[in-house]
Amino acid sequence: MALLSRILPDRFVLALILAVATASLLPVDGRASEILHDVATVAIATVFFLHGGRLSRATVIEGMTNWRLHIAVLATTFVIFPVLGLAITHLLPESVLSPAIAMGLLFLCVLPSTVQSSIAFTAIAGGNVPAAVCSASASNILGMFITPAMVALLFGASGQGVSLDQVEAIVFQLLVPFIAGQVLERWIGDWLRRHRKPLGLVDRGSIVLVVYLAFSGAVVSGFWNRVGALDLAVMLVVDCLLLALVLAITMLGSRWLGFSRADRITIVFCGSKKTLASGVPMANVIFAGRDTGAILMPLMLFHQIQLMVCAVLARRYARLAEAEAEAEADARTKGAATGHNAA
Repeated sequence: MALLSRILPDRFVLALILAVATASLLPVDGRASEILHDVATVAIATVFFLHGGRLSRATVIEGMTNWRLHIAVLATTFVIFPVLGLAITHLLPESVLSPAIAMGLLFLCVLPSTVQSSIAFTAIAGGNVPAAVCSASASNILGMFITPAMVALLFGASGQGVSLDQVEAIVFQLLVPFIAGQVLERWIGDWLRRHRKPLGLVDRGSIVLVVYLAFSGAVVSGFWNRVGALDLAVMLVVDCLLLALVLAITMLGSRWLGFSRADRITIVFCGSKKTLASGVPMANVIFAGRDTGAILMPLMLFHQIQLMVCAVLARRYARLAEAEAEAEADARTKGAATGHNAA
């Protein structure tokens, strides 16, 4: 039953689905849209302030020494993912992968890793949790600089890069609140971490609001006339293929590089994730005025797929660890019994 609850969509994913459905039936437009955009701007800044305030410096320092692991995770997140995304978008013709969805796939590939789910799955599987905390946190901090830069690099040739106004918006909506939270972490960090669950409603509520606004704009501009069931099926297949490739690369690559079992687990779960929590606000800033709804679709599908697959994978790692521990215990017991009989 516990495994089933991890495979099925959680309440947050259901809320996102409801936001998309509501936007499809009752899209917001005009003055109401402008007001909600202002509210969303404040909400996004609050989310990144809370991220900064919750991030414990002591925990980060604890896992910072495993530099080989962090390089492996960052290389997977910001090099391997984009290379695979570029390969897929170039191999599939526009008749299969529309330009907006292709842009969404590339945006997904340049996003940082998740924090909560990466750490949670690493813990379940018996991986290196302190290193996971450090690696996932570093990915998100660096992602505030790397993601916009890579969007400008990948989309700049087609005139779809990041403008100076968008850089300014990223700095003031994302980076400045995050730094402010880090500065105040000494005084507010413990309180924020103790109240993570109720404050999580702010994070999730902000994301749901941004998704609703993004899809409202997309619906008003005729999104569902351009994207049909076949497009959604293609996105689903492409997301599954992308995740399968990254999981295979992280599993085989970390073993080939000689990492310990605990570190291999951390690389797999931190390297294969993409953040919805930071991705939605970033898309709202970077792609302001564009078809954000279509751009976010690959990310939203990938988010649920990664949770389902990694839940099963984490349980498998845990079962293997338990089986190995039992086998070692049996071997020690048999060895002790043999020594006793020989005596």
